[in-house]
Amino acid sequence: MRHAIASSENVENNSIAVTDLFKICAHCERLAKKDLGIRIPRPLGSGPSRFIPEKEILQVSKVDARTQAIFEDAFAALHRLDNISLVMSFHPQYLESFLRTQHYLLQMDGPLPLHYRHYICIMAAARHQCSYLVNLHVNDFLQVGGNTKWLNGLNEAPQKLQQLGEINKILAHRPWLLTKEHIERLLKAEEHSWSLAELIHAVVLLTHYHSLSSFTFGCGIMPEITCDGGHTFRPPSVSQYCVCDIANGNGHANHHDDLLGDQEMCGEVEELMERMKQLQECRDDEEASQEEMATRFEREKTESMLVVTSEDEECVPSRDISRHFEDTSYGYQDFSRRGEQVPTFRAQDYSWEDHGFSLVNRLYPDVGQMLDEKFQMAYNLTYNTMATHKDVDTSMLRRAIWNYIHCMFGIRYDDYDYGEINQLLDRSFKIYIKTMVCSPEKTTKRMYESFWRQFQHSEKVHVNLLLMEARMQAELLYALRAITRYMT
Repeated sequence: MRHAIASSENVENNSIAVTDLFKICAHCERLAKKDLGIRIPRPLGSGPSRFIPEKEILQVSKVDARTQAIFEDAFAALHRLDNISLVMSFHPQYLESFLRTQHYLLQMDGPLPLHYRHYICIMAAARHQCSYLVNLHVNDFLQVGGNTKWLNGLNEAPQKLQQLGEINKILAHRPWLLTKEHIERLLKAEEHSWSLAELIHAVVLLTHYHSLSSFTFGCGIMPEITCDGGHTFRPPSVSQYCVCDIANGNGHANHHDDLLGDQEMCGEVEELMERMKQLQECRDDEEASQEEMATRFEREKTESMLVVTSEDEECVPSRDISRHFEDTSYGYQDFSRRGEQVPTFRAQDYSWEDHGFSLVNRLYPDVGQMLDEKFQMAYNLTYNTMATHKDVDTSMLRRAIWNYIHCMFGIRYDDYDYGEINQLLDRSFKIYIKTMVCSPEKTTKRMYESFWRQFQHSEKVHVNLLLMEARMQAELLYALRAITRYMT
């Protein structure tokens, strides 16, 4: 594989040190100012995530040799180690597949030039007001020689990219509305037209960054100290500690202080495991008819529309974010308020395995294979544990989570009993899933902590990987089906 060639004019060598992950005490800051005459930034947050204690993430990367090797490869390729990768390091097998795919999409030879790729990433992340990803790719866009005028707003970008705004909007919020007519307008736009290969590349980038925005908000990812919004020059408070404390063995741990509801939590895991056992026994005893399975799907799909994503008011995007996309009022919530029905998309008629995979691989070689491996990795990943319990078959639970997300997007699997979803996913979990998948910018720490309270943070990150990949595949299925219908 060869790297795509980037303009070298604006390329800079970025660097990251382990100390970027920690704070700097007032004493060290005074010494640095005295010796070097510079102001030293401090991270605004405590670690890579607002939701997960810093010590847990750092312990994973320290003890796992494979994770260390993955980090080294990522740093060599990107000249940085972002907080998304640090949080994903709970699951190094998945992280390796994720980084390989993302690296190929952004840096290796492909239909789109490098600056177009990063601008499309900005457009996609901006749809969900994900300033973290927007800022990362603004920097990358400039480093590969992107035109700074484009960053003033989508209306300053080339007409070809502006035309992508419509399918960016639809895929992000209501992918079931995408039609072959949308595809035709892009492919037959005279001098601003897209080729099929370019469009496949763009669609994969859009869906990847829509879903990555979900993961970013779902895990409470914090900006790195080197990024906008990730640092301050104000002195630290007395309660915080510095790298020198850690070097001297004086570091203190961040304790998870949410002790509320311990009595409620007691037995949560055991109850879920018991329900899984009962459902398995019911499967063995009797099988529902196709008519009953279809009815249960429609019931679950309707109920999913009634799940409220958040009690908060509408999130109004800032000008810095909203300038990168059009129609800021367009969103998933609008659709549910009007009481419309999502049309049913039968996976048996158009599936990733039988249709989407081959179309992507034909028009953008190797990417179909990489996406398939990433989907399979997230779906099949298991350590056969649930909280403190070992030797547990979690396949039923993983399938329920994946299929619930696809159900929200109208995608039905004929061989799945959707009655299992209500048995396995409680209301607080469903609220979290729907918020993170459909309106990720509304995800809060309280939502993250309200579901599966006896489970480990690594297990919740695994859930977020499932949500991210299921969402991406759902969006891709609608986009690829529309492209296939245009082609035929």
